Amino acid sequence: MYLSLKEIWHEKLRYGLIIGMILLVTYLVFILSALANGLAQQNTQAIESWDTSKVVLAKDSDINLSQSLLTSEQTKAIKLGKSQAYVGTIGAVATSSKHSEIRSTMVGLDWNQYIGKDMQLVSGHRVQSDNQIVVDTQFENEGYKLGDKVRLTTNGQQYTIVGFTENAKMSVAPVVYGTMATWRKLHNLPDTFTASGIISKSADFKVNNSDLKTYTANTFIQKLPGYSAQNSTFAFMIGFLFVISLIVIAVFLYILTMQKIPNYAVLRAQGVPARTLVKTTIAQALMLVSFGLILGGVLTAVTARFMPLGVPMIFSAGLSIAVVIGILLTGLLGAIVPVRTILKVDPVTAIGG
Repeated sequence: MYLSLKEIWHEKLRYGLIIGMILLVTYLVFILSALANGLAQQNTQAIESWDTSKVVLAKDSDINLSQSLLTSEQTKAIKLGKSQAYVGTIGAVATSSKHSEIRSTMVGLDWNQYIGKDMQLVSGHRVQSDNQIVVDTQFENEGYKLGDKVRLTTNGQQYTIVGFTENAKMSVAPVVYGTMATWRKLHNLPDTFTASGIISKSADFKVNNSDLKTYTANTFIQKLPGYSAQNSTFAFMIGFLFVISLIVIAVFLYILTMQKIPNYAVLRAQGVPARTLVKTTIAQALMLVSFGLILGGVLTAVTARFMPLGVPMIFSAGLSIAVVIGILLTGLLGAIVPVRTILKVDPVTAIGG
């Protein structure tokens, strides 16, 4: 350990550049991972906030909530319990004379069912009439306030914002919660249509209707428009970046170790055991990688602190730990590869005698 620190301190520029490279690799992997995780969660935040376990949709909806319509004839025999709720969804553009328009997803609810009753509000109150809405906090970040009136269609009725709720996004768009009557009005549907689907937080819920089909939450989420393609793209991109970064770190540490063979030969000639040199090499590599990881983590935290609110960065503890372990193992590998050369170094040959 002493030899490792001594050498790092003596060769500040060389080792500083290596630490800087590891810092940048760590920073890049952390940032891209957080962005990928943030975008993925913005597709499913609302669905996860409902504690969704099963989703019932029209059989011909292609597992798409927006394309599904349930009629009162199809649902009249269905008895919903405390763990089920009707939902209706439609894309909408929220416009206001005071603020910029926001592309959103309008979700109609029966506010006496569990989704409406269990909804956690940051401020305001739940919807109590057809001209009221509760919206995601992105609206608040864009300058909207309680009591503001918005339109969900170009020349349609105005709706009053009565509450803000967090983690309410679906397919990256912020959710606007209203009543089922509002959903039908925006969809131009008569009262004979009940909802887009049924959400159940109970895994045992089933329906006996040949026109309807029940899906698990995971199956439903995987079919969200663009969700699987987006996740696959980010996964491959981060995977390739991670592999390339690990190879680069390992190669640099290997070259660094091989450049010091003459120094090791001198130490061997002075009677320093090979085991001590191996331990020093491994300890030095782990120290360099650790310094780079710590600085990369600090830089990532600073970046996240000053990142605009509209940029979806969400850090996953599991993924972050995997990145740290992967880079540490790479540093270890880069130091272990030349161990055989260190063990067999001939002082006379290496020194040039």
